[in-house]
Amino acid sequence: MPLSMLLGILLLMLVLSAFFSGSETSLMTLNRYRLRHLVKLKHPGAIKAQTLLQRPDRVLGLILLCNNFVNNFASSIATVIAIKLYADEESSVAIAAALLTLVMLIFSEVTPKTLATIKPELLAFPSAWVYTVLLKIFYPLVWLVNTLAHCLLRQMGVDTTKTAHNELNKDELKSIISEAESVMPYRYQKMLLGILDLESATVEDIMTPRNEIVGIDLELPIETIIEQIKNSPHTRLPVYKQHVDRVIGFLHLRKVLSEIHFKDFDKQTIISLLSKPSFIPESTSVHAQMVRFKSEKIRVGLVVDEYGDVQGLVTLDDLLQEIVGELITEEENTVSQQSDGSYLVDAGITVRELNRVMRWELPTEGAKTLNGLILNFMETIPNIGTSIRLHGYPMEILERDENSVKLVKFLPLKSDRLNQTSC
Repeated sequence: MPLSMLLGILLLMLVLSAFFSGSETSLMTLNRYRLRHLVKLKHPGAIKAQTLLQRPDRVLGLILLCNNFVNNFASSIATVIAIKLYADEESSVAIAAALLTLVMLIFSEVTPKTLATIKPELLAFPSAWVYTVLLKIFYPLVWLVNTLAHCLLRQMGVDTTKTAHNELNKDELKSIISEAESVMPYRYQKMLLGILDLESATVEDIMTPRNEIVGIDLELPIETIIEQIKNSPHTRLPVYKQHVDRVIGFLHLRKVLSEIHFKDFDKQTIISLLSKPSFIPESTSVHAQMVRFKSEKIRVGLVVDEYGDVQGLVTLDDLLQEIVGELITEEENTVSQQSDGSYLVDAGITVRELNRVMRWELPTEGAKTLNGLILNFMETIPNIGTSIRLHGYPMEILERDENSVKLVKFLPLKSDRLNQTSC
């Protein structure tokens, strides 16, 4: 065979080797979710690629079979060329092998695989058409190779019938949303993260605590009750006798305001306007309670513990705010960033909300508020000026009262300086 033909065959083998190496990397590094999107758009190359990747063992077997054949054939051709050119040199074959290895490494391995990693679709979709045809031609040989490989893996205790699925779990999806700053505003990121947390969040996480419940005590004089109704910032108030554990119903101010100016208005009139109270176990998930509010057409309920004692109050607005946050309600100024990079935080903020705002990972099991988390950590009520590292986050106590922490200051972390969050 003429030397020119041998060189031409060697060049062809190098090109084929580059094609097989690059296409293998491109197919394996394709974004599976973008691939599914392109399949829905009826992209021909994407459809072929997805069909091949449903059985990755077959396409890998085909690629490796072709690539190894091409590489070995190229090595043989290089040996023949070396003998033709330097028949008298004993080291000619070794030099040819070394040169071929270097050339194949650069032009048939590193370069095409790097290109395939950067732009996988550029090579994956055209090659999918080629491999669809080759797989039909060489299917018996590919089947034999895969069968032997599976037998070997089974001997090693590997179950080859189980294939990895590319489905995202909730934590992985939350990570993707958290990193999607370039495609969506931060407030929409918070909304999506809130939706993902609906199943894990309970009404205890978002309820108004017992000591902050505003209600009407029927044991008070009627004049005091009327004044309280007129000045109430809430539209629905729990009505009880002496304490909130003895709730007899909820009063809608829209119903009572039209009656309040009549001379015969009394406590019995209030009782006649009450709606039946709804009691919610504290372990109820936010999602389940939202479904219950919708089915029972109610907007407010009392959260009770295992002993039936009222622990707090939750409304439909609270549930919606857990998802959309400041889009429907004006967000309280519970976290404010200072010029030195530190953060002033109201200790009454829930741990879940603080984690969302600051993108931290404070533990949400146990204490539900920052104040509770500090008290559990310190096992006492810290004095003003006390500095601690709360689960890795340095902070200082700025304000407190007799039984709780009111205001804290979180000192800036190195990561915060690199990626500060606007609050």
